[in-house]
Amino acid sequence: MRRIALLACCILFAIGSGYAADSRQPVLIDSVVAVVNDDVITRYELDQRASVIRGQLRKQKIPLPPSDVLEKQILERMIMDKLQVQYAGESGIRVDDSQLNTAISRIAQQNNFPTVAEFQAQLEKEGVEYKQFREEVRNEIIFARLREREVESKILISESEVDNYLANKARMGAGGDEFHLAHIMVVVPEQASAAKIQEARDRAEQALSQLGGGAEFSQVAASFSDAEDALKGGDLGWRTSERIPPLFMNELQTLEVGNTTGVLRSPGGFHILKLVDKRSGLAPVVITQTRARHILIKTSELVSEREAHDRIMEISHRIENGADFAEQARRYSQDGSAQQGGDLDWLSPGQTVPEFEEAMIKLQPGETGAVHTQFGWHLIQVMERRNTDISEQQQRQQARVAIGTFKSDEQYQDWLRQLRDRAFVEYRLEEKR
Repeated sequence: MRRIALLACCILFAIGSGYAADSRQPVLIDSVVAVVNDDVITRYELDQRASVIRGQLRKQKIPLPPSDVLEKQILERMIMDKLQVQYAGESGIRVDDSQLNTAISRIAQQNNFPTVAEFQAQLEKEGVEYKQFREEVRNEIIFARLREREVESKILISESEVDNYLANKARMGAGGDEFHLAHIMVVVPEQASAAKIQEARDRAEQALSQLGGGAEFSQVAASFSDAEDALKGGDLGWRTSERIPPLFMNELQTLEVGNTTGVLRSPGGFHILKLVDKRSGLAPVVITQTRARHILIKTSELVSEREAHDRIMEISHRIENGADFAEQARRYSQDGSAQQGGDLDWLSPGQTVPEFEEAMIKLQPGETGAVHTQFGWHLIQVMERRNTDISEQQQRQQARVAIGTFKSDEQYQDWLRQLRDRAFVEYRLEEKR
């Protein structure tokens, strides 16, 4: 009933406001191009989004697909956006104006505009309605929160997965090479029939055929790809081997720069990759680590900074006169490291608060010094220093990020497919304006 009432309102709007002074000449000024559950997407909204997308494609020098193809691509994006906004509203996820203003202010600064007003003026100069831009930013924040709650917060990565990932990478011999990729993805709906799978394969093969005929990859991506970056020409940017699925890496090992793969099948659909460029991996990462120990006297309502300072200086004086640092730490330190004699083990840059790190760096092995931080007064003693190659640690961290990215992308696409499969969507794009 809600859907019928909503559509009735739209029809009345079109009838009530769509006539010129001569009532014998009706002029429809807007129409519905898609019904999405209890909401609609209008021709005006589609035209506005298409205008912005065409401008972006021209700015990136990406050849424009045929208008009907581009409109269908944009409409699909708008439908998925609408579904996510609807789901977020039902789930209680909202972005108020204060949060939105903060985000837009940050965007303006990132684009080198001192004020939001100057940024707004530039947007309007480029033909972008500021009100529409605000809502798109609001939606992007909502989508990010949805993805975090529905997908990323549920991802778990085990150490064995990291071990297997690194072992597979070593077998492929990819090293730390980086690849500039573009891609086309044709999604296969969840629990798709054999006919639907074949339809998706045929669409991917059609895209490959156009590429073989000399069409620009970016134009074909904008025409055929279901990926979020389709309307940016499918450009994935530079990616390390850790961030590329094994299925793709197997193809990239023998692919020449500038060439494209055939159609590749994954659980999510069909893919075509282009190797835009390739470069060698990064050099080993060497950092200076410090092994230190400390004694902390915290400040509080009962212990002033002066009192804490005096206690630390008294302990320092005892140590200078031969008292054992570890014993003094166990007796007086108010830090969790007290039972280990204040030992903080090996510390890497950025691992402690800046004031502590700055004071520690100035000390030579065997030296002791006092410093005040947000926690209170510390007495630091540097025990030794070393230069450490953390490439292996970095590789494991990169592997965790890569595995998380794979899982997140795959599960997010699954979630979107489920959201789409549950929705009521009626297309009216072919109706005359």
